[in-house]
Amino acid sequence: MIITQTPLRISFFGGGTDFKGYYRLNEGGAVLSTAIDKRIYVIIKKRFDDKIYLNYSRKEIVDRVDELRHDLVREAMRKTEIEKGVEITTLADVPSEGTGLGSSSSVTVGLLNTFYLYQAQSQPARRLAEEACQIEIEILKRPIGKQDQYTAAFGNLNLIKFNPDDTVNLQNLLLDEGIERELEANLMLIYTGMTRSSGEILSEQKRNIKNRMSVLNSLRDMVEEGKDYLLKGKLDEFGKLLHHGWELKKNLAKDINNSRIEEIYQTCLKAGARGGKISGAGGGGFLLIYCPFERQNRVRKALRNLRELSFRFEKEGTKAIFNVREG
Repeated sequence: MIITQTPLRISFFGGGTDFKGYYRLNEGGAVLSTAIDKRIYVIIKKRFDDKIYLNYSRKEIVDRVDELRHDLVREAMRKTEIEKGVEITTLADVPSEGTGLGSSSSVTVGLLNTFYLYQAQSQPARRLAEEACQIEIEILKRPIGKQDQYTAAFGNLNLIKFNPDDTVNLQNLLLDEGIERELEANLMLIYTGMTRSSGEILSEQKRNIKNRMSVLNSLRDMVEEGKDYLLKGKLDEFGKLLHHGWELKKNLAKDINNSRIEEIYQTCLKAGARGGKISGAGGGGFLLIYCPFERQNRVRKALRNLRELSFRFEKEGTKAIFNVREG
C-alpha cells in the first residue's frame, strides 16, 4: 500500500499568464504562488483479483482502465501503464471541486506520483508536473494554465516563469523567517459559500486572451513587484498590490466576480483588510484576504456567517507518507 499527499495552492499574482495562448505570444508569463498545508491524498493497494476499484465522491468498479469515468485517474493510469488489479482512493482536506485552490492539478500530480511509486519508479517533481500538464491540457483539453501542476509537484513559495518555448523555470523565494511568519499571519482564506465549475470561466478567459493583452501584461509585471515587496518585508504594500491585481483580474472574464463576492470583499476592506482576490478562476470558492493580524477579528465579526480556513505555507511538494511493498 502506498499513500501520498500533495499540497493545494494559493496564487498571488500572474494568474492567466500561464496559458499557452499568452506566454507563447509574449516574452513569457509568470506567477507568484505558494503551496499550502491543505492536501490531496491518494491511496493505492494491490487487489487479489484483476478488477479496478476506485473510491472518490462516488465508487467505480471496472475491469479495464478505459471503462473508468474519472478522467484524471484513467489518464494517469494510462500514462503510468497500470492496467488492473488495484484499489485507488482519493481524499481531500477541503472540498476538491470549485474551491479555487488548484485541486484538479494536485489530484493529477498526486495520482502520477502514487502510480509511479507503486511500480517502484520514483520520478522527479519536474516530470510529474510536465506529465500532469500533458494530461490536463493536451489530452483532456481542459482550459487551464500550467502553474498549479508545478506548485503541487514542487511545493514552496515560488516565482514561476513560463517561457515561449514551453519550458518552465522556478525560483524558490527564500524569505526572512520573520517576514514569512508575518505574511502567513496576515493572510486569510474566506469560503464564499459558493462553488462553481471553473470550465466556463476559464474557457471565456482563454478566448479573451488576445483582447486582454494589456491587462495580462500588467498582471505578469505585478509578479516581480510582489516579489520585491516580500523580500523587503513591505507586506502592507504587498496587500495593496493584491487589491490592484484583483481589480484587473475582474476584466479577464465576466463571471470571475459577482455581486456576492464583491459584497464579501468590500466588507473585508471596510473591516480593515488591505486587499485580496478570489482564488483560482473566480465565481466562488475561497477569497484570499490580506489583513494585518490585529484587525482580523473585525473581519471575522463582519463575516460571522462565513467559514474561514486556517493554513500555513507548505515547503514540500507531492510525497509518499506511507509506502509498504505487498507480496
